[in-house]
Amino acid sequence: MSARQDVVDAIEGNDPAKLLRIIDGMCSAREWDDLVDLAARCRQAVDRGKQLWGVAYHADYRLALEGPPALASAVAISGGGGFTLGPLTEVAAASHTWTELDPHLPHGTARTLIAYERVVRGESLGGTTELDHRLLDLPLALLEWEPRYETAAYRSDRANHPTPPVPPLASVELPPAVLAENHPDETDALLALTETWVIESNGRSEAVAVAGTAQEAVAALGPRLILMGETDLGNALAWMAWAAASGGAHGKRPGAAAGRFAAWWALAALTDLLDPWPPDPEELGDAGKTLRWYIWDDLAPSTGWVLRLAAEDPENGLAWALSAMDAE
Repeated sequence: MSARQDVVDAIEGNDPAKLLRIIDGMCSAREWDDLVDLAARCRQAVDRGKQLWGVAYHADYRLALEGPPALASAVAISGGGGFTLGPLTEVAAASHTWTELDPHLPHGTARTLIAYERVVRGESLGGTTELDHRLLDLPLALLEWEPRYETAAYRSDRANHPTPPVPPLASVELPPAVLAENHPDETDALLALTETWVIESNGRSEAVAVAGTAQEAVAALGPRLILMGETDLGNALAWMAWAAASGGAHGKRPGAAAGRFAAWWALAALTDLLDPWPPDPEELGDAGKTLRWYIWDDLAPSTGWVLRLAAEDPENGLAWALSAMDAE
């Protein structure tokens, strides 16, 4: 198709600001074919030395978010988007139903990720075919014991990432620290919740297992005086999924489907149900309810992304604590 003259002029003038205004106008007028053409021309211009890769990524993002299901699916399948506000599989799933997207998604990674993104948002997709369960082998509907997961709210120019609720916290003077136990399956699974914060951003995280209480597990991480509040399995799972879905301050966001999987993996590790995978859903939920769950705060000033979680297994005399933080 022939390019609009305003698009040609903005590309040749290497003018990202003008191109972003044109994109806004195209989305308002629902000129989706023109937007596809603009993205392609910006990519071609990059090869000629124009600094327009960010404009192409933004066009992909807007197509995934606002475009018709066929085009939203196409950009999600292409893996385009680069450094957008979120993975395009999640962006497309956030604004389209499974019924809308299903006909346009062949077997493959994008189809699988989008299906599980819709499940996190409450759709029940039992019986859906042509999914790659090697990627995310979880139930295709939320279980009774799972929470209402907090998911990203995408807008044309921003994304909001609401956190789960924080239970009431009270001041706790911790007991003397005890020696850490060697439980790598559990501590590795907890550290994996914020792996992106550490690898791709400025984050740091520590996890520990002890023979003792949740308070003793937190004490093994170093603090002496904290705020701490007990919560339930659902809220603990929501916090784990929120952290694992995020990229922290500067990392690339994995998405809510990946967050749910990481939370299930951590829960299975703490309840000794990792092998075989996947665990029986009802058995996992029942086992998770036998643990005591806590959110805590070390009282140090913090900005950005924070996850401080503790769990206690009263029956077996074990406890675990995680402290993770990423600064803006």
